[in-house]
Amino acid sequence: MSRTLSEPLSCWPPGQTSLHPSRRLSPAFSEASGSLTLQHHMLEPVQRIPRYELLLKEYVQKLPAQAPDRADAQKALDMIFSAAQHSNAAITEMERLQDLWEVYQRLGLEDDIVDPSNALLREGPVLKISFRRSDPMERYLFLFNNMLLYCVPRVIQVGAQFQVRTRIDVAGMKVREVTNAEFPHSFLVSGKQRTLELQARSQEEMISWMQACQAAIHQIEKRNETFKAAAQGPEGDTQERELQSEELGLRAPQWIRDKMVTMCMRCQEPFNALTRRRHHCRACGYVVCARCSDYRAELKYDGNRPNRVCFDCYTFLTGNVLPEDKEDKKRGILVKASMAGSEQSLMCSFLQLVGDKWGKAGPRGWCVIPQDDPLVLYVYAAPQDMRAHTSIPLLGYQVTSGPQADPRVFQLQQSGQLYTFKAETEELRGRWVKAMERAASGGVPQGPNNGDLSD
Repeated sequence: MSRTLSEPLSCWPPGQTSLHPSRRLSPAFSEASGSLTLQHHMLEPVQRIPRYELLLKEYVQKLPAQAPDRADAQKALDMIFSAAQHSNAAITEMERLQDLWEVYQRLGLEDDIVDPSNALLREGPVLKISFRRSDPMERYLFLFNNMLLYCVPRVIQVGAQFQVRTRIDVAGMKVREVTNAEFPHSFLVSGKQRTLELQARSQEEMISWMQACQAAIHQIEKRNETFKAAAQGPEGDTQERELQSEELGLRAPQWIRDKMVTMCMRCQEPFNALTRRRHHCRACGYVVCARCSDYRAELKYDGNRPNRVCFDCYTFLTGNVLPEDKEDKKRGILVKASMAGSEQSLMCSFLQLVGDKWGKAGPRGWCVIPQDDPLVLYVYAAPQDMRAHTSIPLLGYQVTSGPQADPRVFQLQQSGQLYTFKAETEELRGRWVKAMERAASGGVPQGPNNGDLSD
């Protein structure tokens, strides 16, 4: 009899809703069981607990205040309430482990990932912004309470659906929004193992990812006593810069994308395809030439293995003094970092350089009016360049509309000098005209609150 009742329903022939006549239960037994299946009867012990709780609650409410059984009834209600909570917690934990096991199966059941104490906080697709490719790449993230898994979907999904490329520990991880007009809704995840620049599909999705990461970081910090003593002082910006210097070599840097620079970020010499090619410093992430990165230093985030670094990072990490012939050259008037200007500028964006001075199909330049030099316009070939190829003192210039019919064109004119620019939109053109007119009259241009108008 027990063997027959334990057979699953799926073993019955299609259309048959009861046992075979030879195995059919007696009418007396069917009436006693309420004509219910074994699965229904197995739910009875679980359902008894909340039923007892409801019964005792109603019993306690109807008991008189001075009833002799009230104390014992209240004690029984507390016990059954505790049992109900324990039962619910056990069911929730079982469901969590089942969901976690399904996630581990999708990841290939790797030994260093499978841990029953983990909790999955969020998962979903994102776009990875590459420092070499112009188009972002499809990737998938799994955020647990203690790690972030950066995965690539498998082409042939036999068994595992994803391949884990990088594991970033939540301990020590940082996340922040990145202002990048070319890739909107982008954010930066910086960990000890690697730094990722990611792009969400919407602003809401980006905020959701950042909040989930911050919540995981906050929980790790609460459990880690070493973070309790960390407190931000009044000099927030200075303290952040010092922290970045102290962490040099301890965490993977954010690599500057190749197309964002046209010259070495250390010696300011222009790159070319043959004699001066692009390299990345593994400590700070700058794009540098071979001469400026001809050094090796041990980096802790890479297991203390020697890595290619620039000479500034080599000096900081090793303490060795560089030879005199490899020291920095004297800074020229055009050597003003565009990267700093973009973050601390009154006005900055791409502008098309048109007219006879720039050629018929003039190049597009990254134009910046810095806060520390508000009466000068600097024109760079790329946003991350360390040296501008042109600087224009705006004092005394006249800002006029261009001769062309395009309302996005405007000009700077003074004593035979004529510079013609074309903005991406009319609204951006209006902001540039107001900023330049104020600078031409000797005032400080009024930029936006965030100081960033990059298109």
